[in-house]
Amino acid sequence: MTESKTDSKFEKAQSTYATFLDGISSLMLATCDASGQPNASYAPFVADDERNFYVYISGLSTHTKNIAETGKVSVMAIEDEATTQQIFARGRLSFECSAAELERETEEWEAIADRFHKRFGKIIDVFRPLPDFRIIKLEPSAGRFVIGFGAAYDVSGDDLNTLVQVTGEGKGHGSR
Repeated sequence: MTESKTDSKFEKAQSTYATFLDGISSLMLATCDASGQPNASYAPFVADDERNFYVYISGLSTHTKNIAETGKVSVMAIEDEATTQQIFARGRLSFECSAAELERETEEWEAIADRFHKRFGKIIDVFRPLPDFRIIKLEPSAGRFVIGFGAAYDVSGDDLNTLVQVTGEGKGHGSR
C-alpha cells in the first residue's frame, strides 16, 4: 500500500471515530459480580467533554449491583444491524471503564441529570425523584474501535484520541 493510501485510510478512521457516537443513544454494558458471574445489558447514556460516559440506571438492576461491587464495566456502542453493510464487521467502539456513582443532588449530579433531560426528555422527570435511580460515571481507560475487516484500532492516550491500527502480527484470517 502506498503511503498516501495508508494516510487516507487512517484519516478516514480518525474522522469516523470522531463522530461515531453522534447517532448512538445507548451503550451495551458488560459487568460481572464479585464472584465473576457475567451480565450483559444496556443503558442510555450521555457523555462529557472529557469522554466520560454517564448512565442513569435503577439500583434494582443486576448491572447496577455489579458495578457497585466491582467498580468496573466494559461498554460498547455498535452500528445498527439494519444499516450495516456487513453483519460480520459491524462498526463498534468499546472501552474498559472504571465506574463510580455520583452523589445525588450535588452540582455535578444536577448538571448530568440536566444533560439526560435535554437528550431524553420528560422521562427523566420521572426518574429524578426516585431514590433507586442512580447516575453512574464511567471513566474509560482504553478502548478498541472497529470499522470493518482489517480496520481495528486500539484507542489510547490521555484524551482517548489516539488510534493505533491493530495488525494481527501478520497472521491474518487464513485457514488453519
